[in-house]
This record gives sequence, C-alpha cells and structure tokens, in this order.
Amino acid sequence: MESLIDTYKLTNKVRIPIIGFGTWQTPAGDVAKIAVKSALTSGYRHIDTAEMYGNEQSVGAAIKESGIARQRIFLTSKLNNHAHSYQAATAAIEQSLKDLQVDYLDLFLIHWPNPKPARTKDWEKNLQETWRALEDAYQSGKIKSIGVSNFRTRHFKVLSNSQKIQPMVNQIRICPGDVDHETIDYCRHNDILIEAYSPLGTGKIFSDSTLKKIAAKNQRSVAQVCLRWSLQHKFLPLPKSIHENRIEENTQLFDFTLSTADMQEIDKLDGIVGYAPNPDTVDF
Repeated sequence: MESLIDTYKLTNKVRIPIIGFGTWQTPAGDVAKIAVKSALTSGYRHIDTAEMYGNEQSVGAAIKESGIARQRIFLTSKLNNHAHSYQAATAAIEQSLKDLQVDYLDLFLIHWPNPKPARTKDWEKNLQETWRALEDAYQSGKIKSIGVSNFRTRHFKVLSNSQKIQPMVNQIRICPGDVDHETIDYCRHNDILIEAYSPLGTGKIFSDSTLKKIAAKNQRSVAQVCLRWSLQHKFLPLPKSIHENRIEENTQLFDFTLSTADMQEIDKLDGIVGYAPNPDTVDF
C-alpha cells in the first residue's frame, strides 16, 4: 500500500483502488461537483455514489469536467430500494448510466438486501430476481463488477440458492468500535472484498479519547488514524467530505504505519459511535 491508486483484485480480476471517495449525504449540485473534482485533484480515482443519494447527475458532471479519462476512474453506484425486481433493477441500471453520463459502471451494488419497500413475503424471490438483473447487466458489459451492500450472512444465503455469479464486493459500515466480525469472516472465506462505508463513524469518532491519544502519538489526525487502521485490516475505506482541506488530508496515509499495539488498542473499542442498522428492519 503506497498510494491511492494501488489496487485490490476482485474475483473476476478487475482491479479496484484501495480507497474510494464517498458521496453519501453530499448535496447534489455545486457542492457535489466541487467535492468530487477536489477528490480527483487530490489523487482519488475511485468514486462511490448511489441512486438513493440523489447526486448521480452531479457526480457524472464532475467526472466529465475533470478532464480525466473515463477509463482511469473506478465508478460505483448502487440500486435504489424501490427497484427490487428484475424489470425495476434493469431500468434503474440504465437510469444510473444515463444520469452519470457513462457507457458502463465499474461496480454496481444492491444497496440494501431487505429494504422497507420490498419487505413482503416474497422478498427473497425478489432479491434473487434483482440479483439476476445485475448478472445480466454484467454479462452484457454495462457493469464491470457486481456486488452488494449491507448484506449479512443470511442474505448471501438467499442469493446462493439461485445465483450464477457470486457477489464480488460487500460494502458495509466499518469503523473503530463497529466491526461485524461474522460478516467479515464470511466475506473473506468466500473471496468477497469488504468495503467500509462511514469509516469515520459519520464524524462522531473524532471525540474518542483513545483515538485522539493514538493520533497525537503518531502526529496524525484522528481521521488519518482511522483510515490507516482500515487499510491495515485490508478493508477498502470510503471516506467522504465536502471540505477541500479534509479531502486532501484523507489521502495522506502512506508515509506512516500504525504499530501492532496501536492496532490492538483500536480493535478493543466497542460501540463508541453506535452500530450499523439491522438491514431487515431499516425504515427506508
């Protein structure tokens, strides 16, 4: 791990940069465009968005305006929660391509396995049909890699009953104090790459005394410590910010290493920023 453009290799041999720039809660329009262009200027080549975020058009415009060749950027989006059927998911993929102004996506994820709009007695069948839509888009070349988000072991088992292609990625919330070991172990056993959204605990992590102490000892910010911790665990963190100085700061992770003692101390943290929501009971 020497730079932002170092990569992990997915099971289909596609290379994915080891850090992505997240755009969750980034308002559409100039705010999103400026943030994405700042990230690209800072060296990011992996941009993560979602239909649910409502900012795909702004992200696509920023990528075009950056002047960076499309093939040099790894672009991810995710399926909206109301599109859990074969037809709806197929249409949603086409809409993402249109809104992002691209011919293909590098990665597309089912955002939630059992969201409220799809929570019926047929949710398992609908999830399988939704996954089939992703498989077909992958086979046609519209999506270079396919995966899921917020999935736990039980959701993978639903897919396994009908899937032709195994998910290549699972994007889940991971930050110091919130580590779902069961899901992580399942993914690693099955060669599914783990992406970590909210790696900074949606900002709540900055007040933790242990992290502040380790940051001071290493002459780093708490954000840098958290992201380095994530990388040393071989997760793929997705930090987000709309502030240019913080976007740049979050790239400066490759000239220091956390000691074994530091890593162990961070690993002991539990619940300091709460826990990821249950994907079977989320209210959206």
